[in-house]
Amino acid sequence: MSDERTETPEAAPEPQQDVTQAWKATQDQKSKATRLRIFAAVAWVIAIGAEIAGIVMLLQGRFDTGGLPILIGLLVAMAIFAIAGNLMWKNANKHDPASKEDGFKFFFQNQLGAIITMIAFLPLLALILMDKDMDPKNKQIAGGVGAVLAVVAVLFGVSYNPPSVEQYTEDMNECARQINAGEATTACSPEVAEQAEEIARDAEAVAEATRDADNPNGRDVVYWIAPPDGEKHDSPRVFHLCENVSPLRDKDVVSGSVAEAYKQNAKRITKQLTMEQNQCGFEVAE
Repeated sequence: MSDERTETPEAAPEPQQDVTQAWKATQDQKSKATRLRIFAAVAWVIAIGAEIAGIVMLLQGRFDTGGLPILIGLLVAMAIFAIAGNLMWKNANKHDPASKEDGFKFFFQNQLGAIITMIAFLPLLALILMDKDMDPKNKQIAGGVGAVLAVVAVLFGVSYNPPSVEQYTEDMNECARQINAGEATTACSPEVAEQAEEIARDAEAVAEATRDADNPNGRDVVYWIAPPDGEKHDSPRVFHLCENVSPLRDKDVVSGSVAEAYKQNAKRITKQLTMEQNQCGFEVAE
């Protein structure tokens, strides 16, 4: 009975296409990203706090005739905390990247470290260079050191090849294909490997459960309840071996590869494999 719907020669190549749609960070990845962003924000606040302290002391004339070591120390502290914040922020973006669909958000999220670093340095550097009462030699030294530290810190904040949801989607799809094909998993970065392995594992389980004389390697076609909006379910749903199983009776059903099922958030393989094999007419392994 199931052969009518599954007899589609085009279904086999589907996993090689970009059918996983938008990659989505796991809860663990989101938690790690949130912690790193909080730590980065704290580091940036400390850097800006050091800048404010320097500005206040500068306006009070503390550096007119001396105090150069203190000013240099503040600039170094600003650079250290700005760089630390930048590195943590960039690491957070690896766990939970932005999508290129929103160009402004993508740019702002990935280059925020460089922007914050400029905010932390430029006002103080401008006041140092504009201060007419500071000793010229101290001004030259402080201005030069501050400029070098600012450039270095900004460079640490720039994301030169920022990650994106689209790139992770492509990598995850290719990773799943490599796993299924038994190839070297060159596309399986830590950020996408977990979800790709889940897709590959479920695809293998479906293939094992749907092997028969006509399809000795099994099928990569599964069935699930159609999402209300036609896009994806809000919560994870189960996919099944054929449309004639009990849970899908009198339901609006769609079919596709395991990767397509994941695309619509049907990412839980049925736990009733033996029962569904019998209902679908597939051979049950002894």
